Amino acid sequence: PNGKELLFNMEGSLFTIPVGGGEIKKLNTGSANEINNDHCISFDGKMLGISSSSGNGSNVYVLPLHGGEPVAVTTESPSYLHGWAPNNKEVVYVAQRNGVKIYDIYKKSIDGGKEIKLTANQEWEHVDGCEYSPDGKHIYYNASRKGGTMQLWRMKPDGSQKEQLTCDDYNDWFPHISPDGKWIAFISFDPNIELNAHPSYKQVMLRLMPVNGGAPKVIAY
Repeated sequence: PNGKELLFNMEGSLFTIPVGGGEIKKLNTGSANEINNDHCISFDGKMLGISSSSGNGSNVYVLPLHGGEPVAVTTESPSYLHGWAPNNKEVVYVAQRNGVKIYDIYKKSIDGGKEIKLTANQEWEHVDGCEYSPDGKHIYYNASRKGGTMQLWRMKPDGSQKEQLTCDDYNDWFPHISPDGKWIAFISFDPNIELNAHPSYKQVMLRLMPVNGGAPKVIAY
């Protein structure tokens, strides 16, 4: 949040590096040593959310941004964190439940309680990348209908009023909302990738569009 460092994952751990380059420092994440790429900072800049795997699969954890021992939010795997609520008390994540091999979006308080399911797997073949807007009015995510390309969507925090934002031939993944709430940055793959995949070995575009929809522009290839 101070704009001085980047936080990134590598080999199951988290590291920081000055934005201008320099010394890499490992962040203390306690017993979480199989962290995947899904980590995010709370809106107040005090907490860090992670997904980490162990013998029972991936679960969601939170810990202080400066490091410490993680506290489990979910205990049922697979669960993959993607975003914080602006109230800094809830997280949103994708998960498979009850033996159904389709991901849905859930939210849950970091203090415990029941998780709340926000999508129904009958609607889409795959959902991913859920993230709150800074004003808390929407959750943005990517989704594909059966046999179709991945596109960007948003919904109200209670799961209602689902609205499609992109409709193109690309496969659009992982919407990230700018801090001022005006823009969505996301990645786009060509149509010929595997269905519902985001392969690391394929070329990709970084694109930008207004949060309410509009023609995306390419930032980088």
